[in-house]
Amino acid sequence: MANKLWAKILRIVGIVMMGLTAVFTVMGGAGTTCVALNPGGFGGKFSGIAPFQWLYILFVIVTLGFGVMEVRAVVLLIRSRPNAYRYSVIALAGGTITGVIHIIVSRALRGGSMPVDMVTYTSLLTLVLFLIFRIPGLWEPIGFGKPAASNTTGMSGGLASIACGAVALTIQYWMGATHTIGGVNYADIWHVQLQLAGWLLIITGILALLWAAGIFAYKDATARVLSTLE
Repeated sequence: MANKLWAKILRIVGIVMMGLTAVFTVMGGAGTTCVALNPGGFGGKFSGIAPFQWLYILFVIVTLGFGVMEVRAVVLLIRSRPNAYRYSVIALAGGTITGVIHIIVSRALRGGSMPVDMVTYTSLLTLVLFLIFRIPGLWEPIGFGKPAASNTTGMSGGLASIACGAVALTIQYWMGATHTIGGVNYADIWHVQLQLAGWLLIITGILALLWAAGIFAYKDATARVLSTLE
């Protein structure tokens, strides 16, 4: 029982971290769009990247591509698909490598690389975590790719959704320092969209947790009993 408990916790932690990494990667790729499409519009240190606009457009495309892969990886992990682990590691490795290259280029051209650093470090942390999961003593009990109990599936998906929603709702506050240019907080430029996405993710996560707790199952069972009595 103890083994099952810690394995279940590690499985949930892995899926939640994968979800957070996916959100950071997608947001990071989308956020780079502003500079990539208008490198001369922000002045100052950003003017150094203007001659390499094509490279930053490529960063946007590749980063978003790996972000989408990570989103799909979360779905595969939740559904316990056989290729979920391998797909996750490939997506994380690709995102991390892209991020490292982006950091090196940005530091060389504009003397700084935030917020790419945070996205890259998150990808690297999650990648290391997943590689640790491959240790034989952990791999079998965690069981990525093997059928999981429905409550574990619902709990991991629900917590991942809530965590991602919280990021979407609050990112303009804790990323404002690195995204404020000329008095404008560009982390809050998509305020309405992020608020809608954040609350949708949180509501979805809560519903998933209720499903994992059996709330909906109890209601269905009650409905079946009542229909039988009628």
